[in-house]
Amino acid sequence: MRKLMSLALVAALAIGLVALPAQAQDVDIHVFQLKVEINEAISNFVKRYSENTPGVNVTVETIGGGADYGGTLRAKLQADQMPDIFMIEGKGGYELWKDYILDMSDADWVKDTDLAYYSPEGAAVGFPIGIEGFGLGYNADILGKAGIDPASLTTFSATKAAFEKLDGMKAELGIDNVVSVGTSVAGGLWWVTSQHVFNAFYAGYLDYNDASVYEATLAGDVDQERLAAFANYLKMLYDYSDPDVLINGNYDAQIAAFANGKTAFITQGNWTDPNFEQLGAAFPRGFVSHNFLEEESTGLYIAAPSWFVVNAQASPERQQAAVDFLNHMALTEDGAKYIVEEAGMVPAFKSVTLVPKGDFSRALVEANARGGNFNWYFGQNPDGFNVNTLGPIFELLATGTVEDFIADVTLAFQELN
Repeated sequence: MRKLMSLALVAALAIGLVALPAQAQDVDIHVFQLKVEINEAISNFVKRYSENTPGVNVTVETIGGGADYGGTLRAKLQADQMPDIFMIEGKGGYELWKDYILDMSDADWVKDTDLAYYSPEGAAVGFPIGIEGFGLGYNADILGKAGIDPASLTTFSATKAAFEKLDGMKAELGIDNVVSVGTSVAGGLWWVTSQHVFNAFYAGYLDYNDASVYEATLAGDVDQERLAAFANYLKMLYDYSDPDVLINGNYDAQIAAFANGKTAFITQGNWTDPNFEQLGAAFPRGFVSHNFLEEESTGLYIAAPSWFVVNAQASPERQQAAVDFLNHMALTEDGAKYIVEEAGMVPAFKSVTLVPKGDFSRALVEANARGGNFNWYFGQNPDGFNVNTLGPIFELLATGTVEDFIADVTLAFQELN
């Protein structure tokens, strides 16, 4: 009897009378990220991953370079279009999105890094995209022609003397300005100054885990002497820059001025290495510290700049696919190639042995091994405070006074409380 039933089923299948179970539907994973400088690299990576992972399709969207990433993410939430993987930059982002952030403590990638972002309860929730760092970047060829040893630029007065010397040799050196810096809110460069350069005020000259200045500032107790010293340093950067790039320029304009050998310094970090490679900038590069005091320092500002998190409100299938994607990024040869060779980042995972080829990234690796570096705190500010409050204040200094800048920054933090 069973044999007859089997034969009947085979016959029915052959003529299409019995339907087979439907194949599992493909899982679509959407990544939303804010680092414009890795957009091409991560787009290529997710394309490879999708082509080689049956049943999973990954897409990536980039909003960054000064655009309102947080505002766009909130708009996606309101439109019921929350991504499966998105970025946070620290405490501010975590507190805002904690209800949408998955506990990934059991993920394989967690065991391979010391830089995961942990919730206050101790859950591993953030996947470090890499290690990044910044300082005052320099063109070694230009400094060499001017007879300036970058190793000697360890104090404010030494840096100021170098700026003055370079300014007096512009025609001889073929440069237009001493430093390439931008602060324009409209041009999307507010973060260069009000986040990265200002981090020197929060963390400079302190032990890596010493957050005392930042915590006091956030509480409204702003060290006026320290802020005045920082303000004078920042004003010096502004005074020796191209006013048009400073006030009206965008990311491409700031990068191009340095890449084309028209400035000796730039206020950027190692994430710019791929940009300089694309622009054919072959000159050797390195970093000195943002020295705004007379205390000697060679430290750079090094940390995991941001973390990928997985949407805890997504379906279980999408959550698992998202975690699998991050495991692939961290723990495979293809992921290592993406992080180091394509995105030009310093890897945050111990099993990655590739060394970045960009000069700024190599300088960062050397500084990390040397020690004496400083933490990042700007990502812990309340959501929107850096762009909406500090950004305009830092832009205003370009045409204003140090005294007004000090008063405005102090009031901004006091009003937080």
